[in-house]
Amino acid sequence: MRVTKQEHAALILQSAEKVLVVDPGSFTTALVGLSNVVGIVITHEHADHWTAEQLTRIIDRNPDAVIYGPAGVVAAASDFHVVVVEAGDTVTVEPFTLRFFGGEHAVIHSSIPVVDNLGVLVNDTLYYPGDSYTIPEGVEVDTLAAPVGAPWLKIGDAMDFVLAVKPRRAFAVHEMTLSTAGKNMQRERLAWATEQGGGEFFVLEPGESLDL
Repeated sequence: MRVTKQEHAALILQSAEKVLVVDPGSFTTALVGLSNVVGIVITHEHADHWTAEQLTRIIDRNPDAVIYGPAGVVAAASDFHVVVVEAGDTVTVEPFTLRFFGGEHAVIHSSIPVVDNLGVLVNDTLYYPGDSYTIPEGVEVDTLAAPVGAPWLKIGDAMDFVLAVKPRRAFAVHEMTLSTAGKNMQRERLAWATEQGGGEFFVLEPGESLDL
């Protein structure tokens, strides 16, 4: 399986010539020309993780692709057929097996409602928590896509999350709210946290891939 990072929170995973798309949102360059897409995972309803325009581009070329998301996504993306998933669910969209964890978005501020959010573990290999610090209990995470910048994120908490997960490999996502200097600084902190558990941190720019 190969993961290719896109801007911000979007990931494209490829296995056996099939494609899974995660969180194609508004901070991500238009995803055009994608073929062989069998599934789309949307971790939560915020626009930086999905837009109708991004979904339409994908579904128009891949009409059989299945969209998965929590109840909040089902409501927000009502013009699309979204299969509702919950924490504890496992679904298979060949050749990908998806396990879902968590349930709620990290708190941004007491004045802002907390929405549904699910972390996803793909093929028992890649874990992405969406906008949360949800730890996939009972799972030894091979590769972690770790959020590095957000209105809800403090770098110390993000470091503690990586320290708790102890991935074998990690790379940073959710970075479009940061300046270049800020992104580099935050990556260094997550690299340190990854290395404390014996893992290796990778710097992936949009369009770059990691074989899992």
